[in-house]
Amino acid sequence: MVKKQTQNQKQNNKNKKTKVKNLLIGVVILIIAAFLIFNNFIKDSKHEMEYYTFTKEGELIFSDSLGNTKTKIDIEIADDDYQRQLGLMNRKEMNENQGMLFIFPRQDFLSFWMRNTLISLDMIFVDESKTIVTIHKNTRILSDTSYPSSKPARYVVEVIAGFTDKHNIQVGDKIDWMGIKLGQ
Repeated sequence: MVKKQTQNQKQNNKNKKTKVKNLLIGVVILIIAAFLIFNNFIKDSKHEMEYYTFTKEGELIFSDSLGNTKTKIDIEIADDDYQRQLGLMNRKEMNENQGMLFIFPRQDFLSFWMRNTLISLDMIFVDESKTIVTIHKNTRILSDTSYPSSKPARYVVEVIAGFTDKHNIQVGDKIDWMGIKLGQ
Protein backbone atom coordinates (compact mmCIF):
# COMPACT_ATOMS: atom_id res chain seq x y z
CA MET A 1 0.00 0.00 0.00
CA VAL A 2 2.82 2.36 0.76
CA LYS A 3 4.33 1.65 -2.62
CA LYS A 4 1.03 2.46 -4.35
CA GLN A 5 0.78 5.85 -2.67
CA THR A 6 4.25 6.67 -3.79
CA GLN A 7 3.31 5.90 -7.38
CA ASN A 8 0.19 8.11 -7.04
CA GLN A 9 2.29 10.84 -5.51
CA LYS A 10 4.79 10.50 -8.33
CA GLN A 11 1.97 10.70 -10.90
CA ASN A 12 0.49 13.73 -9.10
CA ASN A 13 3.89 15.40 -8.96
CA LYS A 14 4.41 14.64 -12.65
CA ASN A 15 0.98 16.14 -13.49
CA LYS A 16 1.75 19.22 -11.40
CA LYS A 17 5.09 19.65 -13.14
CA THR A 18 3.42 19.30 -16.56
CA LYS A 19 0.80 21.89 -15.60
CA VAL A 20 3.48 24.30 -14.35
CA LYS A 21 5.53 23.69 -17.49
CA ASN A 22 2.50 24.31 -19.74
CA LEU A 23 1.63 27.44 -17.74
CA LEU A 24 5.17 28.77 -18.12
CA ILE A 25 5.11 28.06 -21.86
CA GLY A 26 1.79 29.91 -22.14
CA VAL A 27 3.15 32.90 -20.21
CA VAL A 28 6.27 33.02 -22.41
CA ILE A 29 4.11 32.89 -25.54
CA LEU A 30 1.94 35.73 -24.20
CA ILE A 31 5.01 37.81 -23.39
CA ILE A 32 6.45 37.25 -26.87
CA ALA A 33 3.09 38.10 -28.49
CA ALA A 34 2.78 41.27 -26.39
CA PHE A 35 6.33 42.26 -27.33
CA LEU A 36 5.66 41.75 -31.04
CA ILE A 37 2.43 43.74 -30.91
CA PHE A 38 4.06 46.55 -28.94
CA ASN A 39 7.07 46.56 -31.27
CA ASN A 40 4.83 46.88 -34.34
CA PHE A 41 2.91 49.70 -32.66
CA ILE A 42 6.15 51.55 -31.97
CA LYS A 43 7.33 51.04 -35.56
CA ASP A 44 4.00 52.37 -36.91
CA SER A 45 4.05 55.40 -34.63
CA LYS A 46 7.63 56.19 -35.62
CA HIS A 47 6.89 55.71 -39.34
CA GLU A 48 8.68 58.49 -41.16
CA MET A 49 6.56 60.81 -43.28
CA GLU A 50 7.57 60.62 -46.92
CA TYR A 51 8.46 64.12 -48.03
CA TYR A 52 8.56 65.05 -51.69
CA THR A 53 10.93 67.37 -53.49
CA PHE A 54 10.51 69.47 -56.62
CA THR A 55 11.10 67.91 -60.04
CA LYS A 56 11.30 70.35 -62.95
CA GLU A 57 9.12 69.23 -65.87
CA GLY A 58 8.87 72.50 -67.77
CA GLU A 59 8.62 76.29 -67.52
CA LEU A 60 5.59 78.53 -67.14
CA ILE A 61 5.39 82.19 -68.14
CA PHE A 62 3.04 84.74 -66.56
CA SER A 63 2.17 87.69 -68.80
CA ASP A 64 -0.27 90.58 -68.72
CA SER A 65 -3.32 90.73 -70.99
CA LEU A 66 -1.18 92.44 -73.70
CA GLY A 67 1.38 89.62 -73.71
CA ASN A 68 4.14 91.40 -71.76
CA THR A 69 6.07 88.89 -69.63
CA LYS A 70 5.78 89.44 -65.87
CA THR A 71 7.81 86.47 -64.64
CA LYS A 72 8.73 82.86 -65.36
CA ILE A 73 8.86 79.78 -63.09
CA ASP A 74 9.92 76.15 -63.28
CA ILE A 75 6.96 73.81 -62.99
CA GLU A 76 6.12 70.32 -61.96
CA ILE A 77 3.10 68.80 -63.72
CA ALA A 78 0.06 67.16 -62.09
CA ASP A 79 -1.95 65.77 -65.00
CA ASP A 80 -3.49 62.54 -63.70
CA ASP A 81 -5.81 61.78 -60.78
CA TYR A 82 -3.06 60.57 -58.45
CA GLN A 83 -0.76 63.55 -59.09
CA ARG A 84 -3.64 66.04 -58.80
CA GLN A 85 -4.72 64.52 -55.45
CA LEU A 86 -1.15 64.50 -54.10
CA GLY A 87 -0.35 67.98 -55.39
CA LEU A 88 2.10 69.78 -53.11
CA MET A 89 1.28 67.73 -50.02
CA ASN A 90 4.17 66.68 -47.78
CA ARG A 91 6.63 69.25 -49.13
CA LYS A 92 8.79 71.00 -46.58
CA GLU A 93 9.77 73.78 -48.97
CA MET A 94 9.51 75.16 -52.45
CA ASN A 95 11.55 77.93 -54.04
CA GLU A 96 9.97 81.15 -55.27
CA ASN A 97 10.77 80.29 -58.88
CA GLN A 98 8.99 76.91 -58.64
CA GLY A 99 5.37 75.87 -58.86
CA MET A 100 2.98 73.12 -59.82
CA LEU A 101 0.69 73.17 -62.85
CA PHE A 102 -2.47 71.10 -62.41
CA ILE A 103 -4.04 70.08 -65.69
CA PHE A 104 -7.63 68.83 -65.83
CA PRO A 105 -9.24 66.97 -68.74
CA ARG A 106 -11.94 69.62 -69.16
CA GLN A 107 -12.92 73.03 -67.87
CA ASP A 108 -15.16 73.08 -64.80
CA PHE A 109 -15.61 74.80 -61.44
CA LEU A 110 -12.66 73.57 -59.39
CA SER A 111 -11.92 73.62 -55.68
CA PHE A 112 -8.69 72.90 -53.82
CA TRP A 113 -7.75 72.46 -50.16
CA MET A 114 -4.52 72.43 -48.14
CA ARG A 115 -4.77 69.06 -46.40
CA ASN A 116 -1.27 67.77 -45.56
CA THR A 117 0.24 70.83 -47.26
CA LEU A 118 3.03 72.22 -45.11
CA ILE A 119 3.72 75.48 -46.95
CA SER A 120 1.32 78.37 -47.57
CA LEU A 121 0.49 78.86 -51.25
CA ASP A 122 -1.08 81.23 -53.74
CA MET A 123 -3.57 79.29 -55.91
CA ILE A 124 -4.14 80.60 -59.42
CA PHE A 125 -7.14 79.23 -61.34
CA VAL A 126 -6.88 79.51 -65.13
CA ASP A 127 -9.47 78.87 -67.85
CA GLU A 128 -8.90 76.89 -71.05
CA SER A 129 -7.86 80.07 -72.92
CA LYS A 130 -5.03 80.31 -70.32
CA THR A 131 -6.51 83.42 -68.70
CA ILE A 132 -6.39 83.74 -64.90
CA VAL A 133 -9.94 83.73 -63.48
CA THR A 134 -9.38 83.41 -59.70
CA ILE A 135 -6.51 83.89 -57.26
CA HIS A 136 -6.48 82.70 -53.63
CA LYS A 137 -3.55 84.23 -51.75
CA ASN A 138 -1.72 83.00 -48.64
CA THR A 139 -3.72 79.82 -48.13
CA ARG A 140 -3.81 78.30 -44.64
CA ILE A 141 -1.54 75.26 -44.22
CA LEU A 142 -2.89 71.86 -43.12
CA SER A 143 -6.47 73.01 -43.67
CA ASP A 144 -9.58 71.45 -45.18
CA THR A 145 -10.88 74.92 -46.09
CA SER A 146 -12.16 74.93 -49.66
CA TYR A 147 -10.59 77.35 -52.17
CA PRO A 148 -12.93 77.36 -55.21
CA SER A 149 -12.62 78.96 -58.63
CA SER A 150 -15.08 81.81 -59.22
CA LYS A 151 -15.44 80.77 -62.87
CA PRO A 152 -14.83 77.49 -64.71
CA ALA A 153 -11.12 76.63 -64.92
CA ARG A 154 -9.03 73.94 -66.58
CA TYR A 155 -5.66 74.68 -65.00
CA VAL A 156 -4.43 75.61 -61.54
CA VAL A 157 -0.98 76.95 -60.76
CA GLU A 158 0.26 76.72 -57.17
CA VAL A 159 3.20 78.90 -56.10
CA ILE A 160 4.53 79.94 -52.71
CA ALA A 161 2.45 82.44 -50.74
CA GLY A 162 3.17 86.05 -51.63
CA PHE A 163 4.25 85.24 -55.19
CA THR A 164 1.24 86.85 -56.87
CA ASP A 165 1.66 90.10 -54.91
CA LYS A 166 5.42 90.24 -55.49
CA HIS A 167 5.03 89.77 -59.27
CA ASN A 168 1.72 91.67 -59.60
CA ILE A 169 -0.11 88.62 -60.97
CA GLN A 170 -3.79 89.51 -61.40
CA VAL A 171 -7.09 88.13 -62.67
CA GLY A 172 -7.08 88.66 -66.46
CA ASP A 173 -3.35 87.93 -66.81
CA LYS A 174 -2.27 84.96 -68.92
CA ILE A 175 -0.09 81.89 -68.53
CA ASP A 176 1.75 79.77 -71.08
CA TRP A 177 4.28 76.97 -70.77
CA MET A 178 7.34 75.61 -72.47
CA GLY A 179 9.15 72.31 -72.40
CA ILE A 180 6.12 70.10 -71.80
CA LYS A 181 3.72 68.32 -74.10
CA LEU A 182 0.12 68.10 -73.08
CA GLY A 183 -2.49 65.72 -74.37
CA GLN A 184 -5.05 68.45 -74.99
